[in-house]
Amino acid sequence: MNWPLEAFLSFLAAGAFGIIFNIPRKTLISCGLVGMSGWLFYRSYFLMFDDPIQATFAGAFIVAIVAHILAKIFKMPMIIFSVAGIIPLVPGSRAYNAMRNIVENDYMEAVDFAVQALMISGAIAMGLVFAEVLMQLYFKYQARRTQKKMGFTQE
Repeated sequence: MNWPLEAFLSFLAAGAFGIIFNIPRKTLISCGLVGMSGWLFYRSYFLMFDDPIQATFAGAFIVAIVAHILAKIFKMPMIIFSVAGIIPLVPGSRAYNAMRNIVENDYMEAVDFAVQALMISGAIAMGLVFAEVLMQLYFKYQARRTQKKMGFTQE
């Protein structure tokens, strides 16, 4: 699959899940952009290092950073952008294959797919948490810097 088509499909998936989640209409395109940016970063990282778990972590990290930026711009909660944007990274096919192999009594293959799905899910969570911590540190630094400029420091 080529990357412009993947970018379009990830944009469409994130926007469609935004509709399902009933987010405000004016943020639908932004949600699509968040999902597309996360997917493109994921694919780029995966092509360079061939590790889906690290690539998912990087994609989720980018989704959270872009979601924070858009939340500031639109003055809305960050979760509006991050939940829809994370959808293209969810390991649905691996979870499906794990269940399918359980039904077919191929347990060793099922365990392999299930472990991959769990590791990728954990990478998504860690990417979101790391970006949240980084953005909180940045906002605190920015607030302190603003207070210092205005002379409101308590030293």
